[in-house]
Amino acid sequence: MTDDFHTLDIAANERWPQRAGDVLAAAIAAAITRSGRCLLALSGGSTPTPVFRALAGHDELDWEQVTILQVDERLVPADDPARNLDQQRAVFDHLGVRWLPMPVDELLVAGASGPDPDAEARTASIIDRFCMALMELAGDPPVLDVVHLGLGEDGHTASLVPRDPLVNELRDYIGITGSYRGTRRISMTRPMLDRARLVVWLVSGASKAEPLGRLLSGDMSIPAGLVRPAHSVVLADADAARQA
Repeated sequence: MTDDFHTLDIAANERWPQRAGDVLAAAIAAAITRSGRCLLALSGGSTPTPVFRALAGHDELDWEQVTILQVDERLVPADDPARNLDQQRAVFDHLGVRWLPMPVDELLVAGASGPDPDAEARTASIIDRFCMALMELAGDPPVLDVVHLGLGEDGHTASLVPRDPLVNELRDYIGITGSYRGTRRISMTRPMLDRARLVVWLVSGASKAEPLGRLLSGDMSIPAGLVRPAHSVVLADADAARQA
């Protein structure tokens, strides 16, 4: 049973990337019509890459009025293939979009990815400066137009993962996680995600069927179930939606 604040959109597996790209394009166009610009936040991972390519094919959009932010990023060096920003830039850079990426390189220099106890103050200063730039762009408190979220097999979304203290952060807009699958991450928090004008969940694959069912039922025992924006749409392929 779908929770009231979610709209569920199911597409055949082969149609899912294009359908998801179309929905995101419509949301971007609506934001530009409303305010002359769109603040679009993208999550990492490999699942959305075909969707991003489909979205980038929408030549009718006024891409120069779009600013892309990152929902989350791994704290890894710039030449590490796990860095999501490179994949995102490869798809969208040629369209003339603006960017406000996470300050990963600064955080790495400050020692945020390691055990250095003196890194805490340096890290806090970097995040404070980033949040100032975020508020200059999106207001105080910051409000994004369209936020894309994924869904992990363990129920995580963004880099809000089970049992990590960042899941329960309700004041700060951005934070750093503990180690998850070998890396620490920087992520938007629930207050940022909840204030978005629209959250678009992209969910595909049979392994996501169980967590998708929990998300749609409003299961607050998983991190994804704690994200409560005013408006959200879940775009699922047939494999992921088999329990919906």
